[in-house]
Amino acid sequence: MKHISTRLNQAFDHRVRLGIMSILMVNDWVEFTALKEMLEVTDGRLASHIKALEKENYVEVRKRFVSRKPNTSYQATELGKKAFQEHLDAIEQLLKDMP
Repeated sequence: MKHISTRLNQAFDHRVRLGIMSILMVNDWVEFTALKEMLEVTDGRLASHIKALEKENYVEVRKRFVSRKPNTSYQATELGKKAFQEHLDAIEQLLKDMP
């Protein structure tokens, strides 16, 4: 039998990525600035973690202009939601299996 820890998704190994996905799981679209404020991270740090999740096709990016200003927002993809839920399920199972 495969050990449950092998079901943990390495894409979510960092607290910032866990935070991004947690926020996106319960919101449709979230702006970059809102994510930055909620997670209390710098622009560069958030951008690098978003890029890693985007590379896995776990987040979708929407760029547009609002009142002539650039606006970037993010949404979890169906693949991302599924992968994150499986990750959470694996964590929950690990906790249940602890002595």
